[in-house]
Amino acid sequence: MKRFLLLLIVLFTTALNAQENHKSFENGEWFKFKIRYGVFTASYATLEVKDEMLNGMPVHHIVGTGKSSGLLSVFFKVEDYYETYIDKKEVKPYRFIRKINEGGYTKDIEINFDHEKKEALVFNKKHNTKNTFTIKDNIQDMMSSFYYLRNNINVSSLKKGDEQIVNMFFDNENYLFKLRFLGREIVKMNGNKIRCLKFRPIVQAERVFKEEESLTVWVSDDDNRMPVRIKADILVGSINADLIAYKGLKHPLKIVID
Repeated sequence: MKRFLLLLIVLFTTALNAQENHKSFENGEWFKFKIRYGVFTASYATLEVKDEMLNGMPVHHIVGTGKSSGLLSVFFKVEDYYETYIDKKEVKPYRFIRKINEGGYTKDIEINFDHEKKEALVFNKKHNTKNTFTIKDNIQDMMSSFYYLRNNINVSSLKKGDEQIVNMFFDNENYLFKLRFLGREIVKMNGNKIRCLKFRPIVQAERVFKEEESLTVWVSDDDNRMPVRIKADILVGSINADLIAYKGLKHPLKIVID
């Protein structure tokens, strides 16, 4: 789930132009993904947008969950939970929560952002520690980045080979992510054909991925900018994530009619 959400984030790091606030999503949007390792279904993941209040401010409360299934849940239990609270006038994070259990590896972290002071207060609940870190301008957390960039992607100016970056704060560090636009393709989803934008995030080749350019992602080429498919080649095989259910889209999904 952690790697899946990171893939969602970097797939939207492309050319940014100011547009109408929350142009691509609204309260009630919900996605469900099937994540497969080889021929086996490894887990399911969901993303949901809800309107709530945080410290007296109206916010979008976005929740992401992931849970292992089938044989994987017997040998390697996964239970991941992510939350972000973002401003409703401009997509910027106020609070980010990450609570995970991946085969016994656990984390329980809450990050509160002060954009005026350019600081992030990181509360590690597992170790009961609090630390403050300096953040960059226009910073996003690992979930808010997905929604922020969905709103600001400008597909009209995209050219094959274009690369862009975005600032993100994760755990206790500032990161830059880079994305390369590969072109347009039609992808089958639940028996329908969807026009998609195809991207390749540039990732660091360490223990997980085979090489620097081992990820490929597809997002709907319409006003929803909906994630449709993700493929990752890793050291011991490949991971595929496919969108299998959705509701609450702000715009009608465009389906290719033969």
